[in-house]
Amino acid sequence: MATNNLSLYDDSTVPNANAFRFGIVVSEWNIDITKKLCDGAVETLLKHGAKPDHITILQVPGSFELIFGAKKLLKENRFDAIIAIGNVIQGETKHFDYVCEAVSQGIKDLNVLYDTPTIFCVLTDNNKQQSIDRSGGKFGNKGIECAVAAIKMANL
Repeated sequence: MATNNLSLYDDSTVPNANAFRFGIVVSEWNIDITKKLCDGAVETLLKHGAKPDHITILQVPGSFELIFGAKKLLKENRFDAIIAIGNVIQGETKHFDYVCEAVSQGIKDLNVLYDTPTIFCVLTDNNKQQSIDRSGGKFGNKGIECAVAAIKMANL
């Protein structure tokens, strides 16, 4: 569980993103959360020099579909990093476990199969409040943290 602000980082450790192209795949499920994560990611990429026309956003229905959306962008072979943004909230059934496992393994597989990094920006929370706290609330915005990771990985 997060106990610190996910939005805090040392600007001096982040390379200039001017030359990089980023793909962002965003789940429409829990859009109130995923939009805030996406906004945080885009603002951070721009802050570090990414050009607006070098950021492509693709929406998919849910977190499970993030894998296919990311693969589609990876196959275009024009991005330096992909950010997969989703939100899965624990419910009363095992569906949460299956979706979280599939998405994490799927994104891991994309990182093994492709030379372009795919960044895991999927909140997997026990309740809605935890998601709110991590998408611009008291623990900052995970989208910012993932954008920084995307820039650093693109720079490798």
